[in-house]
Amino acid sequence: MDRTLTDILHEAAHGHFPPPDGGTTVVPQPSRRDAGVIAFTGHSVVFTDEDPQWVRRTLATLDCDSLAATMNPRFLGALLDRTRRRMDTIDLLTVASCLAGPPPLQLSELADADHPREVRSRRRRDDIRVWAAEGGVVLLGRGVAGRWEAAVEVDDERRHRGLGRALATAARHLVPDGQPVWAQQAAGNARSVRAFQAAGFRPVGAEALLLQT
Repeated sequence: MDRTLTDILHEAAHGHFPPPDGGTTVVPQPSRRDAGVIAFTGHSVVFTDEDPQWVRRTLATLDCDSLAATMNPRFLGALLDRTRRRMDTIDLLTVASCLAGPPPLQLSELADADHPREVRSRRRRDDIRVWAAEGGVVLLGRGVAGRWEAAVEVDDERRHRGLGRALATAARHLVPDGQPVWAQQAAGNARSVRAFQAAGFRPVGAEALLLQT
């Protein structure tokens, strides 16, 4: 049976990664919404409904290190043109296991929230839930291949006080059914990277998510 992106993500969440052989695996999109590239150590996964042979031919034309080819701007640009999609940035992809018990932070769930973080998340996640703390919010939703994804936002006046780390930790308590929780951070957003890693999220790769226009 062919492996799916869901299978690959499930294995990665438990520390089992594709072989670091310099190869590229092409798998179908898990949904109409989700397409993109995940680069693990020494192996990439392209999830698209485009012809896998086109993906491999395009990668072969690049004059670059094969280990970096799928994240090369020329390949991503060609993939965006072919799929007529757009993207924001290449993110650091991280994951953490769930934690038992209630979050060690006072939170209140927002019903029908119109927080800007939720509005942005609607383009890439389903089943979104938002909780507010004093000075920030934490969000959970189902993203790529149905995985649970977390995002946090901290008010400017509450930064540098550990709230981002506390909100990211809270996400590990809030994720349902004992499942892992994923989070993406822009590589240049060092503050967010530090907060999620301090909360126990471990890096597993880089992800370029192609968004529908």
